[in-house]
Amino acid sequence: MPTAAHEELIAQWREYRRRRSDREMAATADLEGDLRRHLGTLTEAGLAADEAFLVAVARLGRIDPASRAFVTASTDRFWQPTAAVSDTHRPDGGTATETLVALGLAVAAGIAVKIPELFGHTLSPNEELPPFYARNASLFVFPLLALYFVWKRKLSVAMAGWLALPFVAGAVAANVYPFADGSDTAVLTVLHLPIALWLAVGLAYTGLRWRGEGGRMNFVRFSGELAIYYVLIALGGGVFTGVTVTMFAAIDMQAEWFVFPWLVPCGAAGAVIVGSWLVETKQRVMENMAPVLTRLFTPLFTVLLLVFLATMAWTGNPINVEREVLILFDVLLAMVVGLVLYAVSARDPHAPPGFFDRLQLLLVVAALVVDGVALWAIAARINEFGFTPNRVAALGENLILLANLAGSAWLYANFLRRRDTFAALEQWQVSYLPVYSAWAALVVVVFPPLFGYR
Repeated sequence: MPTAAHEELIAQWREYRRRRSDREMAATADLEGDLRRHLGTLTEAGLAADEAFLVAVARLGRIDPASRAFVTASTDRFWQPTAAVSDTHRPDGGTATETLVALGLAVAAGIAVKIPELFGHTLSPNEELPPFYARNASLFVFPLLALYFVWKRKLSVAMAGWLALPFVAGAVAANVYPFADGSDTAVLTVLHLPIALWLAVGLAYTGLRWRGEGGRMNFVRFSGELAIYYVLIALGGGVFTGVTVTMFAAIDMQAEWFVFPWLVPCGAAGAVIVGSWLVETKQRVMENMAPVLTRLFTPLFTVLLLVFLATMAWTGNPINVEREVLILFDVLLAMVVGLVLYAVSARDPHAPPGFFDRLQLLLVVAALVVDGVALWAIAARINEFGFTPNRVAALGENLILLANLAGSAWLYANFLRRRDTFAALEQWQVSYLPVYSAWAALVVVVFPPLFGYR
């Protein structure tokens, strides 16, 4: 019998046929019976819900043009290529094997965090994060996450070698440069290296088929879901840590010696691998949550930006361009871009424009104005006090965000006026992803020697 997940997918197929024409709708009832029979057979054979549905509709497509069109239009909206889903859910014990691989890599990430202590780089609960750990944080985890996808996508040794190159380059840039004490370029390396290396993880996720149909958008969905899972794991980990300390304190034992040097850093590293594994194996659960969160935070961020602009106009106070403030603004604008990107990934590209699309356009326009004001403040500061690593980095990042937001606003407006398709906006967003990584790599590699490692 079809499951609840199947029923949701069947409803999408039925709605797609309804939008095509009444003539297509007339044949839906008969075809739905065939679809359900195919689903039952394929599910009993061990296929996952998404995979069984796609195969069943593809079989209908042999005699039904509407079903064939639905498969073509909808395949890239599912989480992974069919082959990847099949590997995850194959009935010969693949799920148990993948669980062991993911947990093994999570443990390896925790061990990687502790290895530098053998060479004098210690983690102490009473001190700030050492510069070595701050610069190398992503290198403890991202290579292992890429290795997980290398195994899962069954990439060759040669492909794995190519994927290793960005991580080797990142390790060299993070550890060979002679950064001065309190170096701004060292802080920029800490902030930008994870962004640069995330694209390498994306290449592994897509099986080195970055330009393949739906590959980049699937990686966007994966990134958003991983962020949600990681926050949930972190919240649970915080509760667990508090309970651990309290329980041992009740018997006059101090657990801090284990919790802060071991449990927290090793758990934080391993949680990235575990969260990625959860996204891969529990897709249907989070797929319903993510669009809800997008629709919740889009109006909140829209109101925040509009109130900020109104307050700034009313008071006449300019933006403070100190480093902490610039970082905050860049994070805010990046979150807006992320909301737009994820809303695009979760939307039916064939649905007509609606209220939420207009709200998204308002959010983009508000962010565009805020970015313009920030750029004006940064340019004025550079003109008055000269160039510094922080100001140049902020200038470049805000220009990149400005271009993305301007293009998004233009394409959203064209879509709302029905002068262009939603696919154009989707293509713009996914095509822009390497720009962020390229700029981050430039900051990591070029800025330290350019500014004398200060």
